[in-house]
Amino acid sequence: MTYGSGTTTPDVEDLETLAGAGGTAQCLADAGPEVDGVTVELAEHTALENAARKKVKGGVAVLVKPSTLSYEKELRALQVELLRMQNHVKAKGLRIVLLFEGRDAAGKGGTIKRITEHMNPRGARVVALEKPSDRERTQWYFQRYVAHLPAAGEIVLFDRSWYNRSMVEPVMGFCTDEENKRFLKDVPLFEQMLVKDGIKLFKFYFSVSKKEQLQRFESRKHDVLKQYKISPVDRQAQQLWDAYTVKKFQMLSETNRTIAPWTVVRSDSKKGARINCIKYFLSRVDYEGKIAAEKLRPDPNVVVSGIDELKFMEDNLFKPKRLLG
Repeated sequence: MTYGSGTTTPDVEDLETLAGAGGTAQCLADAGPEVDGVTVELAEHTALENAARKKVKGGVAVLVKPSTLSYEKELRALQVELLRMQNHVKAKGLRIVLLFEGRDAAGKGGTIKRITEHMNPRGARVVALEKPSDRERTQWYFQRYVAHLPAAGEIVLFDRSWYNRSMVEPVMGFCTDEENKRFLKDVPLFEQMLVKDGIKLFKFYFSVSKKEQLQRFESRKHDVLKQYKISPVDRQAQQLWDAYTVKKFQMLSETNRTIAPWTVVRSDSKKGARINCIKYFLSRVDYEGKIAAEKLRPDPNVVVSGIDELKFMEDNLFKPKRLLG
């Protein structure tokens, strides 16, 4: 049970204390306080921050699921690790790039938000480019992405990347078939250059089911705060589901290389996808003060290698309903 009339965001020094806070046994159900007859959803971290708090005058008692506290506790612990990792990256002058790809409403943005939430913005930035300008369309395709690559001590997260040309653009008719084919041949060489130059490259593909994607689209329609996420491309995502599946298979077949492999994250559970993506990322970076390996071991049912995803798709080519997003 949590109590509170408001919370404040903890500073970095408080994170480890909060990550170890208790209170799970006191939380028995899931509910939200009502304001003028409307149920209010608790902001993330609120349950953990107030788990051990005593009742205050004018406060509202809220019952939350034990799983909510467990998720918030684990997320905070991982965010502490992300800070340690970032400090190491800065001290050693490392360069890290994370690409987040997947269908619309797959959970990419939510995961990026949790990764960067407590990081120092001077050394970690998110790149989410708009559609190319008329001038950019005349440039080398990779040129506008190269401008955002990290310098020493920086971590860059691409919320969609150069892989737009492998799925969205060909499916929606934003590029020619020749441009798509040329990209698939060029990108392994481009990424090989990045990795051999010392950049640590992580490629995540978030895989959401058709049913879950539709539910998230419907949620966006009815939530004023989420309506900015709706686009004409989203509205066609369900109709073009099979076309995207074909392009996904083609993309993985042509661009999953040992030097720059794909990591597939099952994302029907947003919270599970966030936690396991962060675990996988941290487990692949060496840094001082790193916690035990077992605490960073992702769930194999959530995090799948690109080669295993390809095999699964090949085995189910004639069973489209079994294929995941």
